Amino acid sequence: MKYGFAGVRRAGSRAVAAGMIAAASASVNAVPLTMDEALALAERANPTLRAAQAQLDAARGRLEDSRSLLWNNPQLTAERTRRDVPPPTDFAERQREWAAGLAQTFEVAGQRGYRRDAAEAALAATTADVAEIRRQVRAEVGQQFYRVLALQQRVALETQAQALFDRAAEVVEKRRAAGEDSRLDANVAAVEAERARNQLAVSREQLGEARTELAARLQLPADRVAEVTGSLDPEPPSYTLEALLQAATSRPRLQSLAAREQAAQNRLSLERASVYPDVTLGLTVGREGPIEAREKVTTLSLSLPLPLFKRNAAGIGQASTDLTQARIDRQAGERDTRAQIAALWQKLQSLSARVARLRDTVLPALEDNLRLSARAHQAGEIGLLQLLVVNRQALDARRDALEAMADLKVTRLALEHAAGWSERGTP
Repeated sequence: MKYGFAGVRRAGSRAVAAGMIAAASASVNAVPLTMDEALALAERANPTLRAAQAQLDAARGRLEDSRSLLWNNPQLTAERTRRDVPPPTDFAERQREWAAGLAQTFEVAGQRGYRRDAAEAALAATTADVAEIRRQVRAEVGQQFYRVLALQQRVALETQAQALFDRAAEVVEKRRAAGEDSRLDANVAAVEAERARNQLAVSREQLGEARTELAARLQLPADRVAEVTGSLDPEPPSYTLEALLQAATSRPRLQSLAAREQAAQNRLSLERASVYPDVTLGLTVGREGPIEAREKVTTLSLSLPLPLFKRNAAGIGQASTDLTQARIDRQAGERDTRAQIAALWQKLQSLSARVARLRDTVLPALEDNLRLSARAHQAGEIGLLQLLVVNRQALDARRDALEAMADLKVTRLALEHAAGWSERGTP
């Protein structure tokens, strides 16, 4: 009888058979979920992204107010006066007088322009925040998607391993009963079968947890994400480290930090301009005096507060602090982004080399060892223990390759998110 993993393809090279993951699926009737479908669901349902998008209305409202012709609304006044004037006779004379006025306060130090520029920068920052959160949601969902995909293939691999070791244990037990193998051989085969069964149970548990987390990120019931479909095969990147560092300058997060710094600068200019007093002009017309000698009164007034005591020091100081903090945040963000890109790039290169070694050197050699050991065992040249060792090496190597390919996919998504890179031009 032939033992080995010769019939098992490289992990990640093909889609996982539905029958191998049915036991680990929460609902076998659910349609397999693709990466594009998962990303679309995440963008529509993610609460953090929806909350960020709702902030755009507030930012647009502030910008609309800042674009008003005058920041202060005009004031309309109306007066109605009844005056009793004692005449020389015994009867008092009653006079009814009225007045109506309009007053408008004007800013004289360019506050409107500073306020408008600050609102435009704040809207740009909020828009960039929405784009950054969208990219973060896509990266997190993509990483979780690949974890589920890798665990699906891990379950398929462990299912085949369990079937293989179970068959080996059955055959060895029959040979022991016939006196052809020792009890030690039977015990070793039984232990390997139990280890394979335990690995399968652990993988199924991890797959269930990963599917539940993916469903939560997509705002779906847990049983709606029964299976995902895709490939873990590595693809060579179409960019270099220099290209990523260059692209990082237009990452939404850095654009948001730059816009917030500009908004803080405009708010500081606004607070400094507020030291200059606003001028209030008023015009009032009215009728006064007795009926037979009614007078028409027109009054033009000018009001100018004297900035002697309150100089808006608190507002200027707070705006200056906000500007300093925004500048620090931008500089730290740029520095951290470049460091993160460099670290993830090194990790990506290491993982790519490790996956290439496993796929091109280790796995082919183990495939050859499996064939040779199976023939040697059939010819009686090696015993069961040696055969199980070769099978265990092949299984461990496939696990390593599967984990490395999953890590490679996750690292690549993290790197592209850190650099703001997108093959499809999505911001």
